[in-house]
Amino acid sequence: MSLAAASAQAPICPLRPIPGDPIYNPLDLYSQNGVLTVNLKLQNAVDINGFMHYCYVYMNQGQQIEAPTLRLNPGDTLVMNLTNNLQAPYGPVKAKPMQMHMVPGSPAGDCSGNEVLPSSTNMHFHGLNVPPVCHQDDVINTVIESGDPAFQYSIQIPANEPPGMYWYHPHIHGITTRQVNGGASGAIIVEGTNPLTQGLNERILILREQAKSGPARDPDANTQMTLNFEPAVYPEGGLAPSITVQPGAREYWRFLNSSSKQFASLQLTYGGALEQFEIIAIDGVQLPTPLFSNTLNIPPAGRMEFIIPGLPAGQTGLFSTLGYDTGPVGDINGPQLLAKLTTTGNPQQQHQIQQAQHPVKPPAQPVRFSNLANLTPNITRQLYFSEQNVGTNGGTQFYITVQGQIPHLFHMDDPPAIVTNTGNVEDWTIVNHTGEVHAFHIHQIHFLVEAINGVPVPNPELQDTVIIPNWTGSGPYPSVTVRMDFRDPNIAGTFVYHCHILDHEDGGMMAKIQVNPAN
Repeated sequence: MSLAAASAQAPICPLRPIPGDPIYNPLDLYSQNGVLTVNLKLQNAVDINGFMHYCYVYMNQGQQIEAPTLRLNPGDTLVMNLTNNLQAPYGPVKAKPMQMHMVPGSPAGDCSGNEVLPSSTNMHFHGLNVPPVCHQDDVINTVIESGDPAFQYSIQIPANEPPGMYWYHPHIHGITTRQVNGGASGAIIVEGTNPLTQGLNERILILREQAKSGPARDPDANTQMTLNFEPAVYPEGGLAPSITVQPGAREYWRFLNSSSKQFASLQLTYGGALEQFEIIAIDGVQLPTPLFSNTLNIPPAGRMEFIIPGLPAGQTGLFSTLGYDTGPVGDINGPQLLAKLTTTGNPQQQHQIQQAQHPVKPPAQPVRFSNLANLTPNITRQLYFSEQNVGTNGGTQFYITVQGQIPHLFHMDDPPAIVTNTGNVEDWTIVNHTGEVHAFHIHQIHFLVEAINGVPVPNPELQDTVIIPNWTGSGPYPSVTVRMDFRDPNIAGTFVYHCHILDHEDGGMMAKIQVNPAN
């Protein structure tokens, strides 16, 4: 049976909102007695408009719910049973099927490096500082095939994990773009307390893309931005997602850019006047003091948590991305109206965004990465992004290379490009030799952004994804210097770093790092 025929017979994926619908938070699932157990099925279907949906389905009282938000306290355990029900999609796969790295002695189908097929998948817990091992946050050896028994992930949230917003998504090399573009992503909240947000309504807002797919279509073409799965239509006269707020009431927004390639440049206007965001956290890490800005630049995979001012009664607010200049050879990131804000006093509508009552435990002290800015690095490295056009029919090849090594396309059988030890603190300067912006991300840890183009950042912040500016074609190559924290012994193992423009990652812009236990 074809995928289109199957989707016509049964609701493989839950129905998604239509343009103009109100925005609601995803379903919240809370840990109980220190454990959150969730059963998810990854499925796919083509909708009536030709968009390929990849959906994480959770059954809630007999109803299919897509991509619930997972809420845990520091120290809690997340048990996720993931079932792969994918059918082979239309269109070519970016990378040829490859044999993943084989783990000696591993049973078949259990982190043993099966062949990557168009219907394979796995899971990455983005931003969480957890071990890169089988059944936790391994994306190198774990390949879950369609029809396999449910694969169980069991992860303990570190007791000193910074409270904030993280997320989950597939990370199967060569086809990550296709699955994330289809909507396969959801939020993880590590709970904590912040006096700035007490008593405020909380919103979870997730920017995604959806892409049309078919026998003659490129899975990266014909994409459309969505907010909480609802299509965001530009220009302003179109049907945009709607957000209803209490008149004059400030709100706490947690924003996740889970798109595959969109650099969001967020602005908020009330009655035509530009408003300021009060930023309280970046990539899950609370800021020591809030920052205020009227524009938020968020790369693919980035998160920001902020407070918005109250909307006066009778006014209309516009929540937009201005578009982003990704460089002369970068993807087009055009302007987009993401949502319209209006006021109401209807308590039933407001109930949809009230934060549920649940116990919150404070993280152990000190919070992870404490005092990183004051440490002296014992190793420095330089890496660079580069690209090569291989002809009109061959497309572009993407590389991330350690200075002194030879650029090559990533393969799962590659040896580590970097070997280091737990306990090390390293400064990496990441240079961009290309005419397009990139988004650098590393698994298992956060880093401190210290300098941009050699100029020290006045107030360095912890991030797990950072924008690397494009080269203009003349002058010095742009660079970002970051401080890597490998002090935690729990992150020992082999994991990856890459560009989080997922088409670049799938196309080879990724490498391994091996962190050995300290002697």
